[in-house]
Amino acid sequence: MNIMRCAIDHGALEVVQGDITEQKTEAIVNAANNHFWMGGGVAGAIKRSGGASIESEAVSQGPVDVGQAVLTSGGSLAAKYVIHAAVMGQDLHTDADKIKAATRNSLALAEKKSISSLSFPALGTGVGGFSPNHCASIMIAEAIDFLQRSKHLREVRFVLFDPPTFAAFEEELKLRFSSKRRG
Repeated sequence: MNIMRCAIDHGALEVVQGDITEQKTEAIVNAANNHFWMGGGVAGAIKRSGGASIESEAVSQGPVDVGQAVLTSGGSLAAKYVIHAAVMGQDLHTDADKIKAATRNSLALAEKKSISSLSFPALGTGVGGFSPNHCASIMIAEAIDFLQRSKHLREVRFVLFDPPTFAAFEEELKLRFSSKRRG
């Protein structure tokens, strides 16, 4: 398995190539629409692996503004919870501001619920059509900033299914940490 890990204050940031539905972090994040119906992509995989009850719980909390996040149980997943990040509306398109807000609000919700470990997919890069490189830059920046001030969240993991998206996140993490070492 491809993995890269960097320490950040009292926590860690990881980039992993794999299947988010198999993660044993306390919570995983679903790249959701703002009504929380779970069709294809990451949402469909979570629903297939964890059960339809996850979708029912999420839908009952929607719709919300794009950028918001809600928490449900993890159904039959290894993760105890699923945080549904509304990264797009019913048009299934997203942009940098929506990805940034959905990432930030997912991290804040994890902190509020005292969740210690969280796995993210690359928000908006599937049906949302957003660039994996730009997504990596936004999401990693938000995670680093958040981990530097969080009280409960200790591990943020980015779980990327396909090699090109993993490479984009790995490159972004290398870039950020090599520039910090140079000063």
